[in-house]
Amino acid sequence: MYFKHAVKLILGITVVILSCKKQEKQPQEASNKSIQPNIILIMADDLGYGELSSYGSTKINTPNIDKLAAQGVKFLDFHSNGPVCSPTRAALMTGKYQQRTGVEGVITAANHREVGLNLKELTLAEELQNLGYATAMFGKWHLGYAEEFNPTYQGFETFTGFVGGNIDYHSHIDQEGYLDWWKGNVIDNEKGYTTDLITRYGINYIKNNNPKKTGKPFFLYLSQESPHYPIQGRHDKPVREEGNKKYIRKVAKDSVQLIYTEMIETMDEGIGEIMKTVNAEDLNENTMIIFCSDNGAAGKRGDNGGLRDSKASVYEGGHRVPLIISYPNQIKANSVSNATVMTMDFLPTLVDFAGGKPSVKNIDGINFKSHLINETELEDRNLYWVFGSKKAVRNGDWKLVTIENEGKQSIELFNLKNDLSEKQDLSANEPERVKNMLSQLENWESEVRKGVVSVAK
Repeated sequence: MYFKHAVKLILGITVVILSCKKQEKQPQEASNKSIQPNIILIMADDLGYGELSSYGSTKINTPNIDKLAAQGVKFLDFHSNGPVCSPTRAALMTGKYQQRTGVEGVITAANHREVGLNLKELTLAEELQNLGYATAMFGKWHLGYAEEFNPTYQGFETFTGFVGGNIDYHSHIDQEGYLDWWKGNVIDNEKGYTTDLITRYGINYIKNNNPKKTGKPFFLYLSQESPHYPIQGRHDKPVREEGNKKYIRKVAKDSVQLIYTEMIETMDEGIGEIMKTVNAEDLNENTMIIFCSDNGAAGKRGDNGGLRDSKASVYEGGHRVPLIISYPNQIKANSVSNATVMTMDFLPTLVDFAGGKPSVKNIDGINFKSHLINETELEDRNLYWVFGSKKAVRNGDWKLVTIENEGKQSIELFNLKNDLSEKQDLSANEPERVKNMLSQLENWESEVRKGVVSVAK
């Protein structure tokens, strides 16, 4: 009797202990799923597909970006929404094709000083802010020169940087001779090389906004100027001065390539410092770091990795660019993705990681979170690029390019699977496919511009 009672008692205690352990474990599992990652988005300016060691460069040394790739996933088929700066940034901020926002072309220092991204657009920063994130941006905005279009009115609580397309890396003067260095919504210059300033502000922000202290995750957008012109290294002299539209000093042609390489390697050095800070602040496991470019490399000085053409083109060299995403224990390390992704896809993806859903229903970007975590395939869709008279539509491996010049239209068709460098025009062999893709392009253009007032073409 005593033995049976003792056994029952021991079994009962065991059940209670196991039950308690199970109950203790459940909330931990639930909280893990609801943890919001810190997000650091680093965007290079005019960095080509072939300008990182991890993407095949033998001339430029980028060990820190390569380390980021080794820690996460490297995309081989990532595309900027536009082949130039402003359109891609509009798509990044809104999750839409830039045509829907009216920012189809570059918002220039000379001709567009009073226009910008409509304040009615709900930006990625605003979406994340609504989900409890602290938000900050350091670097290049290029979505409106006027103070009313400042990033601080578009979801960024903290901003230091420049609002134009490019500035002197040392004097911070834009192409029209205006000082373009802001702290918040006020112009306030300071000494320093632009690349290093952006990095320094990023490091300080991470330290001062560690969620372990603040209780809030952060979204940090580091929008680098490198390697956009003017071609200037860390120790070079200014080439622009306030009130002067002309260069006060020109770079010797035989120095351009050396300085250009230095500009990218300096940016890489800064990214290494950002990564070290994340580790030092014990944030590595819950911080997603994204690195990408806003469009292809410019002109002959850049390297687009054997792709056809360069910045401002709708051939692959204009918009196929590097993308690396690291998120330890969530994204498989040292992996490579062939998924076709665009800049506008960041908004729905990052909002999902933050635990929410996009507030705006008519976005064009798709959520590729499941692809990142589970390596699931993405849904099929057409992709479109338009810049001035240059247009392209992508349908699976097929890409159609049309260019109008002096009233004449050229039409080319390529199979990217067999011809990534777009050398062999197959339009004559595929008349029905050409007809269908032209129709798709026309219908898409009509739909995305419906009711839109263009601010830059």
